[in-house]
Amino acid sequence: MPFDRPAAPGALAELAEFLNSAWFLRAEDAFERLPDARAWLSEHGYARAARTLTNAKRMSIVDARELMRGYLRGQRAARDKLTGLAAELLGSPRWTEDGPDIPVARGSAVRELIGAQLRILTIAGILGQAERLKVCRAPDCRFVFYDRSPSNTGTWCSMEICGARHKMRAYRARRRQT
Repeated sequence: MPFDRPAAPGALAELAEFLNSAWFLRAEDAFERLPDARAWLSEHGYARAARTLTNAKRMSIVDARELMRGYLRGQRAARDKLTGLAAELLGSPRWTEDGPDIPVARGSAVRELIGAQLRILTIAGILGQAERLKVCRAPDCRFVFYDRSPSNTGTWCSMEICGARHKMRAYRARRRQT
């Protein structure tokens, strides 16, 4: 993790790590190239997906990741597309003594990976936890973080990095106007 921000709780940490496999501020994307994507998948417990990964499947992972990130940013189109993806990859919700559960449809290892991440996001939404997963407001960053503030109003992944840069830009823009 690039900052001193604590990891998200439980399964949300796995989802945040998946969504942050692209760190735009540093122009790094673990899924940019096939060998890098295979390495990331292997390191994160998805060895079967790594073995069967093709460029087309790699792009489907990137597309799903960016849809989930778009959903967290409140993009309507992303929400609509995720609804269709969930219909393909997830079963009907069940309530267990441990809380809600949603089975992931069996299929290719890559589809199961995408389904597993979508499952985490869906359960978090049911439990009201998804609203605490935020995408940094800085357009060149878009890092996903868990907002632990009591008011749930965090907007920056790091006040010292993205927040300070935004405030400095706003200050300079105001100074130019005077």
